[in-house]
Amino acid sequence: MIKASGLSMHYGPVKALNDVSFEVNKGEIVGLLGPNGAGKSTAMKILTTYLYPSKGSAIVAGIDILKDPVAVRKKIGYLPEVLPLYMDMEVRTYLNFVGTARGLTGMKLKERTDAVLDATGLRPMYRKVIRELSKGYRQRTGIAQALIHDPEVIILDEPTSGLDPHQILEIRDLISDLAKEKTVMLSTHILHEVESTADRIVIINRGEIVGDGTIDELRHKAKDGERTSFSAEGDRKDIEAKLKGIAAIKHIECTDESSGCPDFLLYSGTGTSLWREVNELAQAQKWAVKQLGDKPLTLEETFLTLTEKAGQAATK
Repeated sequence: MIKASGLSMHYGPVKALNDVSFEVNKGEIVGLLGPNGAGKSTAMKILTTYLYPSKGSAIVAGIDILKDPVAVRKKIGYLPEVLPLYMDMEVRTYLNFVGTARGLTGMKLKERTDAVLDATGLRPMYRKVIRELSKGYRQRTGIAQALIHDPEVIILDEPTSGLDPHQILEIRDLISDLAKEKTVMLSTHILHEVESTADRIVIINRGEIVGDGTIDELRHKAKDGERTSFSAEGDRKDIEAKLKGIAAIKHIECTDESSGCPDFLLYSGTGTSLWREVNELAQAQKWAVKQLGDKPLTLEETFLTLTEKAGQAATK
């Protein structure tokens, strides 16, 4: 549904995007993840035809953004980071205004308004002035305007920014429901949010793609070895000294020893499992083992590793 090819965007000497290519398939929720200023919003503004790229192009819902931007706009629903709301309007007046601007009239407008009110949970706020709404309901109103014309593709820029934990859960559930019938692309810099919501992640840093895949695929790309978590009752120094006797262990890190049951992270080469050797050692030493298992990279560690690698490569 979305295919970006070699997108670049220059603001004078500043490169906001540099040869960015990625795809979003029908029915997917794809998270565009990156730090502030990475180029996420620029990419979304290009895909929604708010900006024309300095180079490259994109196909959205089968339409070239450069050849027919008006047709693209008919196929997409867009929630920008700064909500496009008229604060002195009532919710109903605003949605009718947006629907009319989208070419809806009569019963079709009423049907679509009813549908988005139910989908976003806005019906209790239908006659409220927008400025009187909470941040969460304003966000819902912004999403409702993006859905009013029943688009095939939904693009959301920081949809949970500034919301409290309860509101974030509500918006997350709403996005998941939308993906049952739509293709959704959302940007965020909140790692847990994209991990909980997206089917696939595209990581962008300094205007370039540094990772594209599922969380497991990105972890595999980021790691340079295996990690095993191990915890047993006993003296930290004694346990650590004996673990160092296992040749496959390259490095040992004690992460906690406050409870008299020290926790260790054991590092080994890629594809090298430590389970058997650590388990045999524990049995021989009669250690009371509390934990022994793989310790994959967290999304935060994956993100930092991929962005740091890209930054190091850029400075060489």
